[in-house]
Amino acid sequence: ACSIAEEKKKLGNDQYKAQNYPSALKLYSDAISLCPDSAAYYGNRAACYMMLLNYNSALTDARHAIRLDPSFEKAYVRVAKCCLALGDIIGTEQAVKTVAELDPQSTALSSEQQAVQKLRQLETTIQSNYDSQAYRNVVFYLDSALKLAPACLRYRLLKAECLAYLGRCDEALDLAVGVMKLDSNSADAIYVRGLCLYYTDNLEKGILHFERALQLDPDHHKSKKMRSKCKQLKEMKENGNMLFKSGRYREAHVVYTDALKIDEHNKDINSKLLYNRALVNTRISALREAVADCNRVLELNAQYLKALLLRARCHNDLEKFEEAVADYETALQLEKTPEIKRLLRDAKFALKKSKRKDYYKILGIARNATEDEIKKAYRKKALVHHPDRHAGSSLEVRQDEEIKFKEVGEAYAILSDARKKQRYDSGQDIEEQEQADFDPNQMFRSFFQFGGGGRNASFNFEY
Repeated sequence: ACSIAEEKKKLGNDQYKAQNYPSALKLYSDAISLCPDSAAYYGNRAACYMMLLNYNSALTDARHAIRLDPSFEKAYVRVAKCCLALGDIIGTEQAVKTVAELDPQSTALSSEQQAVQKLRQLETTIQSNYDSQAYRNVVFYLDSALKLAPACLRYRLLKAECLAYLGRCDEALDLAVGVMKLDSNSADAIYVRGLCLYYTDNLEKGILHFERALQLDPDHHKSKKMRSKCKQLKEMKENGNMLFKSGRYREAHVVYTDALKIDEHNKDINSKLLYNRALVNTRISALREAVADCNRVLELNAQYLKALLLRARCHNDLEKFEEAVADYETALQLEKTPEIKRLLRDAKFALKKSKRKDYYKILGIARNATEDEIKKAYRKKALVHHPDRHAGSSLEVRQDEEIKFKEVGEAYAILSDARKKQRYDSGQDIEEQEQADFDPNQMFRSFFQFGGGGRNASFNFEY
């Protein structure tokens, strides 16, 4: 049997040299089953597994070869290489030491020796950065560690965890799923999947993953911590929404504010909580606070259309028309809907109106003032600001009153003319020409001559 096994081994070596590793693997396995006490066969199969990047199986074979032949130097070399690839620092160091004892002149593991020292330093750096929550740095140093130990699942999962904290959930998920294919019972991999769900506001599923990780490893502290954070957020979010829907705005405000303190890293959930609190603020007439909340939402996620539209509405209500127009323009770039086009049109119109003179304000009357009230208001204001009344005043005062007198006349000219008033009320521009030719003194004289001031006009000067 052993001679047939030897034949199989030789054929296996041929296949190995030709880089047909799966074929070589089968031939070595055949040789082992025919002659299971040969350390060399296990050593060869270990080399073959290494070429196929299956370091765990290679390590098992190399260790078995050492049990059969404790002086098998090549097997120790393979153990060292496998341990390094798997990120097992102590295992690598022990194998390096044994090879040095067997052959003090050996240089077979000099590069592994340097690599394992570098890995030790990297692990210290990684740990200190992880402890100080510098997750971007952790990912950077882990990439260096993974070049030295490409099959280390621990490094892959730590990288995935940090990517999740950095909001790069797609990459984190890919790594976790890759590990689960190799080890479906990895509590750490399930924890990372839970994290990704948590950071994309999938709290229900997140809780299930943390519970599964705890079933596999009851001492998985990170899962315990995240499960309670998840439950707490879910509960508060639902509670806040319930209070909001039932009109208990002040209470909802308190709940959303408390929920925002739970995890400042969860941008997805926090942007929703801030948006909800902004809505609450609009209901309790705290428009400036609502704008501040929307600002924070848009810092977290510039594409958050609802927050952009809400902020625009608040700006509009606060009569900050330029800001409202800017927000609606940004919103229109995100989504070209007829509704947003209409809102932008209205905001531009409001901005235009806000830049015109407010003739109602100048006369000190309401927008629904009657013809009679408009006349009375003009009479009163025109007499107050008439240049004759201020003849003895300083030049500055005279100029100021002259401007006011002209504005009062303009206001009356527009609001006492049904056609012009209708145009003005509907936001249309009054022709520049009409305003340029306007003479306030002429208006004053005609008002007090023709019925506006009545026959007893001189008695009205106490206005």
